[in-house]
Amino acid sequence: MLEQICQLAREAGVAIMQVYEGEKPLEATHKTDDSPVTAADLAAHDIILKGLKALTPDIPVLSEEDPQSWDTRQGWQRYWLVDPLDGTKEFLKRNGEFTVNIALIDGGKAVMGVVYAPVLKIMYSAAEGKAWKEECGVRNQIHVRDARPPRVVVSRSHAASDSELKEYLQQMGEHQTTAIGSSLKFCLVADGQAQLYPRFGPTNIWDTAAGHAVAVAAGAHVHDWQGKPLDYTPRESFLNPGFRVSIY
Repeated sequence: MLEQICQLAREAGVAIMQVYEGEKPLEATHKTDDSPVTAADLAAHDIILKGLKALTPDIPVLSEEDPQSWDTRQGWQRYWLVDPLDGTKEFLKRNGEFTVNIALIDGGKAVMGVVYAPVLKIMYSAAEGKAWKEECGVRNQIHVRDARPPRVVVSRSHAASDSELKEYLQQMGEHQTTAIGSSLKFCLVADGQAQLYPRFGPTNIWDTAAGHAVAVAAGAHVHDWQGKPLDYTPRESFLNPGFRVSIY
């Protein structure tokens, strides 16, 4: 099924690129939480929702663009968790650092994940404890890799204003940093380009689940600051606690 999910992410990516490369200026409206949404988010959502319902009609779908009510979700054991366009701010800046995220949640764990970056034409995927990176039509299994000094990946949109992150980095000793948007931060740790991704600011569960699956399958740990794995068991709030993605 993983390949079918990858293909679905590619199809969503085509729809996103039609908007991204179009002649019209990129425009966004704002949702009730003040986060931006574009025509590309909605087009990708429609493609993914239709595809998942055809592929697995018995597995419900939770998408950022269709957040189901708590009453509907509270009994779910298995469900798809989708961010049709993760990194809308990066999309609007036209810097290419946005992704399509699709994850399968089972018993609170992200057991399958696909992260596709349509501008970069890179597909990360994970299932059954293995993670892959596909680039230029070639798919290779990926693993975390140690490096000294460690490279820390941070959010391009949020790092500059995150005082907790600045203090954390000051205390950790010698390191290098890379700033990048969307769930690509998880993927850089997964394929050995970085060793740590600390996150203090708010994220939603659809921002992290697919990248979480890829990172863990590649050998990383994804824990909150109390040392507990990020949990996707249905709960009323969509917000994650702060967390770290680390090879250590």
